[in-house]
Amino acid sequence: MDIIMGASGRVGSAIVTNLIKKGRTVKGIVRNNEKAEPLRKQGADFVLADAFNLPALTGAIKGGTTLFIITPETGKGDDVIADTKKILENIRKAIEESTIKKIVGLSSMGAQYDKGTGNLLMSYLLEHEFKNTEVEQTFIRPAYYFSNWLAYLPVVKELGTLPTFYPVDLSIPMVSPMDVAEFAADIIAGNDGECKIYEIFGPAEYSSVDVANAFAQALHISVKAQQIPRNKWDDTLRKIGFSDDAIKNFIAMTEVVISGDVHAENNGKTIALNGKTTLQQYINQAVK
Repeated sequence: MDIIMGASGRVGSAIVTNLIKKGRTVKGIVRNNEKAEPLRKQGADFVLADAFNLPALTGAIKGGTTLFIITPETGKGDDVIADTKKILENIRKAIEESTIKKIVGLSSMGAQYDKGTGNLLMSYLLEHEFKNTEVEQTFIRPAYYFSNWLAYLPVVKELGTLPTFYPVDLSIPMVSPMDVAEFAADIIAGNDGECKIYEIFGPAEYSSVDVANAFAQALHISVKAQQIPRNKWDDTLRKIGFSDDAIKNFIAMTEVVISGDVHAENNGKTIALNGKTTLQQYINQAVK
């Protein structure tokens, strides 16, 4: 049985869909019954569990052979890294009491760095928590998700402006989360018996200007990318509900991306793959 953590999320739910299409037996882990309804409609089993609750998590993965792992970012924790460490410790302990033979972890590009990367450190911790276990381990490091830009869609429609923390002409690797989910499902359903790290790119790198242009074409309006001034970052993030520690980690991550100090490893230790969906194709579909 394939067990999917974060099964109600954008990537997790798409993984469930892909696995069901492959005829796999799937169980999704969710935190409330409302989020379980889409899984039920697809024919997947589900279980309610919180990763902070070790007994519940241990019960949730019982009977599974493959576990898909995420480190959820809520933006609300008082200590993001400490929360991540606790979640991963619980997952490891639950695995040790289970029949899980393989884990597939959703990491992120830049996970090879062990300090100074803010939220990206969560992925470093994910990739190192299970070093001393006997389970097969595969980690997927996606580029920046196209879907992250959808949070700005109301502002884009209302004001014709795309807010961005990045310099508007800074191009970075981006990828469709649906391409990532499709690949993750292939890995979960596969049986190559090797531990690997994959870095997943989109067909090209894109800038905030490119994203603004994609929204403009999809919505048939004029859209201009506009960088949020550095002295406004704290207030901007606080207004959308981020805690002080989440703000600190988000800003640290953003700054190292802008500086160019964080990038794909791509040095023979990882396997590079390219998703097929372009930015324009994703935005066109998303705004329908």
